[in-house]
Amino acid sequence: MRDDPLFILIALVMLGVVGILLFGIGSFAKGGAFSRKWSNKAMQWRIGAQFVAIVLILLFVYIRRGG
Repeated sequence: MRDDPLFILIALVMLGVVGILLFGIGSFAKGGAFSRKWSNKAMQWRIGAQFVAIVLILLFVYIRRGG
């Protein structure tokens, strides 16, 4: 399974979600003008990245089940 390109793509997208989440949490923690500018935008990016990850996971399951 680790050699599957779709699996690797899913893992990379999931790491991207974690990275965006950590950036968003860090911007909340920093506060001030930086937080006002980036916190909400980072969480919107996270939702988009999570959507992509879920779609890829569902595609992976569908393909592997012989869909």
